[in-house]
Parts: sequence; C-alpha cells; structure tokens
Amino acid sequence: MKIFAAYDWSLIWDYRSQLLDGLWVAIKVSIVALVLSVVVGLLLALMRMGKAPLTWIAAGYVNIFRGVPALVSVIWVYFGLSMLLGIQFSTFQAGVIALTLLYSAFIAEIYRAALTAIPKGQREAGLALGMNPVRVFLSVTLPQATKIAIPNIGSMFIGMVKDTSTFTVIGLTEVVRVTQNINSTYFQPFVLYTAAAALYVIVAFLIDFLFRGVEKVMESPPRGRIAQAITGRKRRRILALIERHQASPSA
Repeated sequence: MKIFAAYDWSLIWDYRSQLLDGLWVAIKVSIVALVLSVVVGLLLALMRMGKAPLTWIAAGYVNIFRGVPALVSVIWVYFGLSMLLGIQFSTFQAGVIALTLLYSAFIAEIYRAALTAIPKGQREAGLALGMNPVRVFLSVTLPQATKIAIPNIGSMFIGMVKDTSTFTVIGLTEVVRVTQNINSTYFQPFVLYTAAAALYVIVAFLIDFLFRGVEKVMESPPRGRIAQAITGRKRRRILALIERHQASPSA
C-alpha cells in the first residue's frame, strides 16, 4: 500500500489537456497517413497484379517497407530524405510520410488479396452490359474489394496510431512525447505511461467500433443504427418517388 501511495495519480487529471492534445496530434498524423496509404497501396496492388516490370517494382517496394521499423523509417525521412531533396520537413510531415511508406506496403497486400477474391465473372458481367473496364473496376470490383479489406485496414489504422509513439525521436509532440516532458519534471513514469497506454487502448476500441460500423454500412442490405441513419434519407427519397409515380394520372 505504501508503494502505491507514492504514485501521484492526480497528475493525469492535472495534465489531461496536454495528454489529449498529444493524442489528437497522433490521430491527425494517422488519419492523413491512412488516406495516403490506401491510395498508394491500391496502386501498388494493381501494379503487383499487372505485368513486368511494374509487378517487380511493386513487389520490391512491398517487401522492403514491410520489414522496416517505424523508428528507422521516420529517421530516414526526417534526416535523410530531407537532405536528399533539400526540403526541411516538419515533424508532422515526416511522420505522415514515414507511416505512408510503411503502411502502404501492408495495405497493398490487403487490397491484392481482396481484389483476387472477387470472382472474374463479376467483371465479365459488367463488360457484357457495355461498361468500360475502368467503370467496371470503380463500380463493381473496387467496392466489393474494399468491403473485404475494411477490417484489416482498421487494424492498420490502430497500428499507425501506436507507431506515432516512436516519432518522439524527431520531436513530434504526440502522447509519448508529452508524457516524457511531464515525467522529466515529476518523475512519475508508472503513472504517466499508464495514462498514455490507457489513451491508446481507448482509441483502439473507438477505431474498432468505427470500422465495424463502416462494415455494416457497406453490407447489402446495410444493417445497424449507423447504416440506417446514413441510408434512411436515401430510402425515404426513393419511397417518395414511388408514391408520386403511383399517384400520377398516367399510372
């Protein structure tokens, strides 16, 4: 009991705003990186499913960056790539680029598996209806592949938020950096790092809940309260059009 009495848990409440600000920085970096990673990952997946030399380039990229730690990636970007290009990246920009380099490789494999899971008959049916290949991909293949990929993309997003903790090395003021700064004054590592861990766990639960909601929205038919709220207006418009059609004299 005396050991626990030595811990000052009030620090969590006293510095809640700084900790939440650090968490928000981590989330912002991860959101931007996720959007870019999905775009780059999809392009890499299409390249890997294409012909040489595109498939070789994509395979090399994926195999390299899947094996690079986040700490090494951000150091490459912040200290190496900035010197090579003659551009001084901010810590935010370096974090986004580092995460995009890493996670686009993982998302490329997620999308490649999802795209190959779509039956070829779907594409052939679209072409038989007179749709061009691009429209078939955007309207038929990609939505179905995205629905398959969503759970794993959600897991990647959780990983992104956690990996921002390594960006303290370049001075990004996310949760761990804020925790280090507070700890340097009060020397309460157990209390402060426990608070940081709790924030990451809470965010992981929220992200999981969000992506589960997205899964339900993308199902056919959509289910769940979120899906009903999103699709309710569209459904009401369709019903109104049907009622007007039935009430018209021509009917």
